[in-house]
Amino acid sequence: MRADDSAAPHPDDTNANTVQPENPFRGIPAPRAGEVEDRAGSGAIGVRFTSPNEAPYGEALELLRHAAAEIAEVAGKIRETSVRATAALTDGAVASATFRAPRAGLNAQRSLIRALTNHAGLGFAPAGGRLGTPAARLGEMIGQESLAVLILVTSLRLRIAALTLAHPELTKDPLLRHLIEAVNADRDLEAMRALRALFKQRGAAKALSGIAPVFAEITSLKALLDENPLNDAAAWAIATGKAQPPADPVTGFPNRVIALLDRGAGAARPIELDPCEAHKIRTEGSLIAFLDNIRVVGSTGRMLIQSVSGPDGVTRYAVQAPGMQVGRPRNDSPQDLVGAFRSTLLDDSPYTGAIIKAIEHFEVPEGAEIALIGHSAGGAAIMNVAQNAEFCRRYKVTHVVAVGSPIDFKTPADPRTWVSSITNRHDLIPSLDGQGAGNCFDLHPDWCVVDYTDPTHDFPACHGIEHYLANIENDLPEAREYIDDRLAPYHGSATRSQAYRLLDRAMPPDGFPFLTVPANPTTTTEGPVSLPIRCYQGSAVVSLFTADADAAAHFLAETFIGRTIRIGSRVLVAVAGFEYLRTSIGPYREVSVSIFVHDPWDHHPLKVWTELMRRPDLRRSGSYVIDLPVTSAKADDAGREIWGYPMFVTPIDVHLGRRGLSVTVHDPDQGSPIMTLKGHFGPGLPSPPMELVRYSQLGTETLRTLVHAKGAARTHLVSRARLTVGASSHPMTQRLRDLGLDGARPFAVMSAPAYQARLGAGVSVLTH
Repeated sequence: MRADDSAAPHPDDTNANTVQPENPFRGIPAPRAGEVEDRAGSGAIGVRFTSPNEAPYGEALELLRHAAAEIAEVAGKIRETSVRATAALTDGAVASATFRAPRAGLNAQRSLIRALTNHAGLGFAPAGGRLGTPAARLGEMIGQESLAVLILVTSLRLRIAALTLAHPELTKDPLLRHLIEAVNADRDLEAMRALRALFKQRGAAKALSGIAPVFAEITSLKALLDENPLNDAAAWAIATGKAQPPADPVTGFPNRVIALLDRGAGAARPIELDPCEAHKIRTEGSLIAFLDNIRVVGSTGRMLIQSVSGPDGVTRYAVQAPGMQVGRPRNDSPQDLVGAFRSTLLDDSPYTGAIIKAIEHFEVPEGAEIALIGHSAGGAAIMNVAQNAEFCRRYKVTHVVAVGSPIDFKTPADPRTWVSSITNRHDLIPSLDGQGAGNCFDLHPDWCVVDYTDPTHDFPACHGIEHYLANIENDLPEAREYIDDRLAPYHGSATRSQAYRLLDRAMPPDGFPFLTVPANPTTTTEGPVSLPIRCYQGSAVVSLFTADADAAAHFLAETFIGRTIRIGSRVLVAVAGFEYLRTSIGPYREVSVSIFVHDPWDHHPLKVWTELMRRPDLRRSGSYVIDLPVTSAKADDAGREIWGYPMFVTPIDVHLGRRGLSVTVHDPDQGSPIMTLKGHFGPGLPSPPMELVRYSQLGTETLRTLVHAKGAARTHLVSRARLTVGASSHPMTQRLRDLGLDGARPFAVMSAPAYQARLGAGVSVLTH
């Protein structure tokens, strides 16, 4: 319900003649409680804050809008008459009666046909039913028009006239004026040329901003006057305000088809915000604070829930839902483009389900009071939550604040829920449900509607939460104060804040099932480490060489490891590079130099080759690491203290491409290369994942450790890679030279560009 003039200064007031500074965003002041009708006993008082552009034409605008609404109602009644007349004409009972009384029956049918086709009457007006609908579509395709459509066109033209009063820029801009006139006159080719000229000369942003206030009117007017019968239902929905348009008003493509692309029940996963983001989260309860939190979380597939201790000591809950996520039209987030369509057009969506699941995970107690605040698609989603009857039986939704959201055809299930809709008239998004700034229907008389004009007129900038936040905070003081007054129960301190990652459907745990294994914490100097260490995403390359047997024996001389695995007179050595992009101890890179050995008790020179192909838990042979540089201090500390690996921290480069590899280990002190392994793979064959058995010594114990791996691997038997040992004085350099690997080519290379691994705790197999 629009605010009346009762809140205007009384002539007897002492300050009545005081000249107030002009506020370009001043809305109609909110009426005092009791001055506006409280419908259905909901406790909700309706108020509308409107653009100051309307002030000089207030009475004329009201008359135009009232006339447009009445004429639209007349058009609807006439169309109902056409539907009934068509039904009577096609009724089988009428046809059978004609056989019994031919003269009377034929006269009746002749009169019905004349009524439905006479241009002096209903025009060409068959409508409804199996015959009426195709006939109407055919008539439209050949240029026939009905009286109902012509009257509805008149209603839309009155709405456009009202808008040109409130928005003089629509007529001052010659390109906009030309477009409106062409659409109004049903000159399709001229309208298309005018639209093209508008976008070409003004640019997309300014063109969309200029069209925004009259977008719903010109699209529905165009749909009613063109020869496309598929968009008529959308035009009628927009022009009469009875329902949400079922299709795109330009092409007639069904909206439900796009909406149904968004599938899933919705899911929410608790996450930690980035420290910089967490620092910016506001912990006081207010409209500005909630909207600022939406700005901080951003349109990134996330949302925020806060528990707020109110002034009365009662804990209430504020749900803050951002708008559409930027990126691909369809992804695994319910905030994508198709998700935004579905949230707007249907009463349920994955976004809605995800919000409800987040509230359940937050452990909001049943019966608790909840305020829902959303921007753009988030506003449509929270309105879906508010109109979910089952949800409202469990919780008390006290407030809904939707900013820049198309929610005109949504109604809360609980009539006591207070709703506020804040829209910028140059923002196209709120008009996607068919009701824009020129709406002449009071669809929700008990809502608080803030319907304002921003001087910048820039779309899509004016749709951003930053823009709305700046307008509400700085330019709409009366509306902000009124809404904040209604949000008074939530004016307190946030005692808990939790962000959630939203998904279309529940996803399995990260790394399921390979990496979902029991974890055991252990303590190291650098902090706690959970075993097994899990690599969720990475790449690996293992190059196999033959090396000097005497040097290898020298490196193993002080260990209790078994004999080396030989190829002729030389031993088998592996140089492996790993890039761990995401692990349970953080990202890092690693290079290992390992000598392959039999188990400590026995050796089988022939059987060992088939054994190396077995599962790691069944292998007796393995490898002994003589050098293991890493880039992470935490990985270095864990390797030394848990497994006894010979590790050191240094810069490492690992690159695994489609055709080749490049692995470089730098000296930690001098910075010069210790080694470089670089070159092309050559042709390859699919092979099993690169799973390892490692032997190491920790104090007086010999440990056997399994490295389980997952990921498609390839074995390249003809490789052009070459290992070059640098001039560094680091001990690793000398060991590589002693093994005879300087300038060596691997006889085989195994690569795994998509690598996952589990490194568990070592098991003591020998004590000495």
